[in-house]
Amino acid sequence: MPKPVLLTVDDDPQVLRAVERDLRERYRQDYRVMRAASGTEGLETLQELAARGVPVALILSDHRMPEMDGVEFLKASLPLFPEAKRALLTAYADTSAAIRAINQVGVDRYLLKPWDPPEDGLYPALDELLAEWRLTYRPAFEGVRILGSRWSPRAYELREFLARNHVPYQWLDIESEADDPDLKRLRAVVDAGVELPLVELPGGAQLPAPTPADLSEHVGLQTRAEQEFYDLLIVGGGPAGLAAAVYGASEGLRTLLVEREAPGGQAGLSSRIENYLGFSTGISGSRLAQEAVIQARRFGVEIVTQAVTALRADGPYRVLELADGSSVSGHAVILATGVQWRALDVPGLAPLQGAGVYYGAGTTEALACKDEDVYIVGGANSAGQAAMNFARHARQVVLLVRGASLATSMSQYLIEQIEQTPNIRVELNSSVVGVHGTERLDAIDVHCSISGQTQTLEATSLFIFIGAEPGTDWLSGTLERDGRGFILSGPDLMHGGKRPKGWPLDRDPGLLETSLPGVFAVGDVRRGSVKRVASGVGEGSVAISFVHQYLARV
Repeated sequence: MPKPVLLTVDDDPQVLRAVERDLRERYRQDYRVMRAASGTEGLETLQELAARGVPVALILSDHRMPEMDGVEFLKASLPLFPEAKRALLTAYADTSAAIRAINQVGVDRYLLKPWDPPEDGLYPALDELLAEWRLTYRPAFEGVRILGSRWSPRAYELREFLARNHVPYQWLDIESEADDPDLKRLRAVVDAGVELPLVELPGGAQLPAPTPADLSEHVGLQTRAEQEFYDLLIVGGGPAGLAAAVYGASEGLRTLLVEREAPGGQAGLSSRIENYLGFSTGISGSRLAQEAVIQARRFGVEIVTQAVTALRADGPYRVLELADGSSVSGHAVILATGVQWRALDVPGLAPLQGAGVYYGAGTTEALACKDEDVYIVGGANSAGQAAMNFARHARQVVLLVRGASLATSMSQYLIEQIEQTPNIRVELNSSVVGVHGTERLDAIDVHCSISGQTQTLEATSLFIFIGAEPGTDWLSGTLERDGRGFILSGPDLMHGGKRPKGWPLDRDPGLLETSLPGVFAVGDVRRGSVKRVASGVGEGSVAISFVHQYLARV
């Protein structure tokens, strides 16, 4: 397999040589560095690389070039290598061009000239971009393989599980006509009577129709706690839980984080988070989650992939019961379980979930939707971010919005990006009222509240973002919750100036403390929280100070 290419484009020979020199100095072991002296020459180079099947990891272009400027060139390069990372090289006076590149092209980074020394002005940014590119890059493969049908809910579940846990895998569609030797070899196994989906592990072992839990230990995920007792137990690995883990462990607490599916939570499924402070060109939810996990582990946080089934008090200690029948105890608990997508209750939908109907961003489905029409239900930021991501691959993205305007629920920057993306169409006052299909989605019924008409549209992919609700039934009878299941904490627990029923301490519950002393709620699962990544991170970090106060009193 050829090395991935780093392509730099600049009409100034001196600058072009300098960029090429610095790129070779840093990246020549893992990448092939190429250069082009104009946008036209750069496109010709990319066309040749695409024809030869050579991967391109990064395109770095100067902005001020004759005939075709950097923004125009990067935009023209999108169809050739949509997954490549793009960076614009600008002078200090070209910040307006950089903003245009971010809004129109989705450029991943802009860099200022001069960049000397490259250790400060060039390499940190490119290291980050290339690390993010490698998350989705699939080179010649010697890892986990999955053979199955694109329309199999179980296969979709496995792909999402591996992708969200950053486990590299190769997907082989059994219905594909590709001349792939691995596809032919595994098809022969299925023909012998093995159940789909079939997972092949790096050592050659094969697992017919496994569950994500079956896969966990095989792919290196920890499923059991190493100790029986910790200072701090955290349930949920979204931004709030990961922030609590980082701050707790960095301040000396023996910390265990238990996550049912994969670190990152709903934020980890976001194709792009553009309003999180410090990332001027945005960051993918997957990348943010991965960096947070690495940071947590560096401080000694233990992360276990398990579902928590119950929480109870054992004298001064707090105990979590896990799905495998084991339990783990600690001095304090932080609940950061986030929320789950609210189900769309329409006829025929439930049997097609995972077979053309998906909740959330469908991180593994974007490439599969190439040259297809994609329908997205929802009008908030998560739906808008998904629309922008799918627009890079799909023929057309149709955003079905129940309300009369996007402005009431979506950030203005996303609205502007959607308006500037030609293959995104927004249908206001529109709701999905039915779906059709047997083994896969074939069509959807869309109702317009203004005209009163319902039309049936052919559809193969429907992604749903209609709000979320907490999955806290396992806490029933243990903690006080509101009517929707959100956990009550702090002042919300005080009824008529009285402490919650059964409260054993001679003090009021702390700000993030629940009705069980020593148990705190942070992030989206807490009633009254602001549903933003930044606020979740803030609550998770602040909660550690309350944990310390609690531990000092017991």
